[in-house]
Amino acid sequence: MSRIYNFSAGPSMLPLEVLEQCAAEMTDYKGSGMSVMEMSHRSPVYDAIIKETEADFRKLMNIPDNYKVLFLQGGASTQFAAVPLNLMKTGKADYVVSGQFSKKAFKEAQKYGDAKCIASSEDRTFAYIPEITPDMVREDADYVHVCYNNTIFGTKYPEVPNVGDKVLVADMSSCITSEPVDVTKFGCIYAGAQKNMAPAGLTVVIIREDLLGTEKEFTPVMLNYKEMAENDSMYNTPPCYAIYVAGLVYKWALKNGGLEAMKKRNEEKAAILYDYIDSSKLFKATADKKCRSMMNVCFVTGDADLDKKFCKEAEAAGLSNLKGHRSVGGMRASIYNAMPKEGVEALVAFMKKFEAENA
Repeated sequence: MSRIYNFSAGPSMLPLEVLEQCAAEMTDYKGSGMSVMEMSHRSPVYDAIIKETEADFRKLMNIPDNYKVLFLQGGASTQFAAVPLNLMKTGKADYVVSGQFSKKAFKEAQKYGDAKCIASSEDRTFAYIPEITPDMVREDADYVHVCYNNTIFGTKYPEVPNVGDKVLVADMSSCITSEPVDVTKFGCIYAGAQKNMAPAGLTVVIIREDLLGTEKEFTPVMLNYKEMAENDSMYNTPPCYAIYVAGLVYKWALKNGGLEAMKKRNEEKAAILYDYIDSSKLFKATADKKCRSMMNVCFVTGDADLDKKFCKEAEAAGLSNLKGHRSVGGMRASIYNAMPKEGVEALVAFMKKFEAENA
């Protein structure tokens, strides 16, 4: 069977050449006589892997020296607790609720202090990004939390939100490395790797050094940023293989022009799909134009039965995982960095055919 075009929101497709290198090194990594899956995380061979992975990630994201990079377990959802446990110094934090995951993060933060929702787009089923201004942020809030790209609803911040002099924390799980980001505008960025960087099991945290060391006294050691930073992500066994794959993905992105080139490719792919949807008489995009995601394109026909038929026939045509999230239905095409333009073109060709037969 030939490879399909996998539009899954995560775990998602990886660059083919990365997978081929993983396969070539599966049983014998660079003459070590063993797989990366088997080697000790304390070995010199693996120490070189994780150090090179961090160096390449710093280069790719242009991460300043005063930020720590942590390779952690638990998925981005674990960070919903880790962020308030580490950063809620005065016990207050402000949250923007723009989708399901930011709503979950807000709910989790309420367990650890005075978390306040200062803006929400739930009134229109999260079809837009709510605007915020510095005057909306409480003077004594320790940080403002946002979800930068909303996987389920297909929205993304069009620009870095203005929170004045407050620490900005962002969940970038579904858009990290898709375009250049000014890391200095954020105090903390976290992301599950399974959407745009690596297999499931790895979470990356970028944290400014001056924010370390203010964790609550009851913070579990596995959620303690300072502890993890002091141990170079090696307090316990890290997700070794996922880190190795992430390193290969970072090298692939650097070789292919870095994040400026990724952005150009992603804009081109998204435009192909959105332009067709906007011209279609059958399909309709669900997110407002000014805040549409480049990574997750959500659309519907307006008929739930027709949506199901579309997904079934698309699957048979080698266009996989187009079914929308169970909470909203419809369709979702996740077109992360590894999705080639040819995959988007194949999807549009199928959509045109489906529209001609069903409109």
